[in-house]
Amino acid sequence: MLTSVSGLRIIGWGTALPDRIVTNDELAESLETSDEWITERTGIRERRVGGTTTSLGTAAGAAALASAGITGADIDLVLLATTTSDQLIPATAPAIADALGVAGGAVDLNAACSGFVYGLIMANGLLSTGMRRILLVGAETLSTVTDWTDRSNAMLFGDGAGALVLEATEHGWLRGWDLGADGSALHILRCAHGGTIEMDGKEVFRRAVRVMVDSANNALERAHLTADDVDLIVPHQANIRIIQAACQRLGIDEADAAIVIDRFGNTSSASIPLALVDALDSGRVHPGDTLLLTGFGAGMTWASAVLEWAP
Repeated sequence: MLTSVSGLRIIGWGTALPDRIVTNDELAESLETSDEWITERTGIRERRVGGTTTSLGTAAGAAALASAGITGADIDLVLLATTTSDQLIPATAPAIADALGVAGGAVDLNAACSGFVYGLIMANGLLSTGMRRILLVGAETLSTVTDWTDRSNAMLFGDGAGALVLEATEHGWLRGWDLGADGSALHILRCAHGGTIEMDGKEVFRRAVRVMVDSANNALERAHLTADDVDLIVPHQANIRIIQAACQRLGIDEADAAIVIDRFGNTSSASIPLALVDALDSGRVHPGDTLLLTGFGAGMTWASAVLEWAP
């Protein structure tokens, strides 16, 4: 029985991806582009397309529960970060909770590509005040809101999901965090009801690097750490050039970044958990490591979290 609770620890993780792989060469069959052009400008070579937010979120959640050795009955809340709920009403999280046998609460969270880190920080607060376990899911089906005839956008987005099981603990792993939003920039990246994604790529790039770096530094300062203490940075996977520029300005070696954009493209709320789980499964995370999760998204939102990976 815990006598006091200070936050979260991660006890399970999982991902889910559609079977269909869309390569740059396939896109070049219908767009005026090439594999070389897309790869050079974005770092993306292929992306996954298919499924629903419910099906992908459920599969990732089931994998995370299995990894933790528990069932849905052990979860107090399903917190789903997504921009592509399967319908306007109701939210998608209750459908995922029902499929997984979760009797607790379920709610969607939309902070665009920053959503998963927003969810992580919110979950930390809920666990600190009495919840025992939370299933945090990031799931997206961006292919449903992508204009596949738009050369500037069609190459960027993909579908997928990642999930973490978060458990209350006396010695929480979250050491520092930062959240922010600037609604005056909502016009640079948006999607109206019934429409497709519209983006001012140059302006997004300019703002993204700045807010990611500022947010990451704020989170590190709150944790009483510096970039030199970071063992692994897990950035939002929007564009390899944004990741490279952010790492350079932070003073973090690009080799210390978890990168999956080449295989999955930009999966919005799912991109950070997909990159984190990839790093975990490939043995890149060790006890005592300091992890920096940082991202930005439409809104414009941004979020960073510093985690100490404990045994």
